[in-house]
Amino acid sequence: MPGLNYNHLRYFWAVAHEGNLTRTAEQLNVAPSALSVQIAKLEDQLGHALFDRRGKQLMLTEAGHIALDHADAIFATGNELLGTLGVHSGSIRAVLQVGALATLSRNFQMEFLKPLLDRDDVELVMRSGGVSELLAGLEAHRLDVVLMNAPPARDGAAHWIAHAIADQPVSLVGTPARVANETDLATLLARSPLIVPTIESSIRQGFDALMDRLHLRPQFAAEVDDMAMLRLFARADRGLAVVPPIVVAEELANGELVEAVQLPEIREHFYALTLRRRFPNPLLRELLAAES
Repeated sequence: MPGLNYNHLRYFWAVAHEGNLTRTAEQLNVAPSALSVQIAKLEDQLGHALFDRRGKQLMLTEAGHIALDHADAIFATGNELLGTLGVHSGSIRAVLQVGALATLSRNFQMEFLKPLLDRDDVELVMRSGGVSELLAGLEAHRLDVVLMNAPPARDGAAHWIAHAIADQPVSLVGTPARVANETDLATLLARSPLIVPTIESSIRQGFDALMDRLHLRPQFAAEVDDMAMLRLFARADRGLAVVPPIVVAEELANGELVEAVQLPEIREHFYALTLRRRFPNPLLRELLAAES
């Protein structure tokens, strides 16, 4: 068998991570037809189809997933070799592709990625979306990790692993004038309406259970499914927000908002979803090790 053509492999690797032949061709400044020919030659040499072509979509086959794992390892090793021998190039950068639930706290995302933010040799590709969209990207190897605040339902066909990476307390937060140094939960709820997550949220479910145990019936000013919007409502003084303090860390630091009282037994949990891969992204290993 002739030696592997690494140009063909790199073209396949680029398309597999992008998930779209036309976009990859534009990025590489080659014609889509030429790119398709190079991948076809690699498939002929390996004796297996690497993509299942469904209209304009390219889905990795089982052989394609195996080839991508090896390609990731090959090109990562090449970059390590250049770094070890002191070859510095602006084009040699490790890439981590991160997906996050659209409603997830941006502050939490930044905290999770903090070990990589100041590294000039790392490029972060960030994508947000819904659960189905993000899981599809993870399964197709277009994402290395997906960040969520609740692991989705899993069946026997699911290949992903949910790593519990953090949990945060949940508090009542509001403007200094609204809180007015009050720390009694019942008094706060009696005199101010609340800004709460929607019923699907684990925070909301825990909060409703707490209210039931305490026989309290608070008034709601707003129910929102987006932590960024909940933060804006709190800043606009629409009521007291039921929120993890990390979501409003900047406002708490500058005094625009204050934490009135921490809600007992309610915490928001954060998860990093990854695939079982023979050659996981080494950047991801660093992040998960930092959280352990």
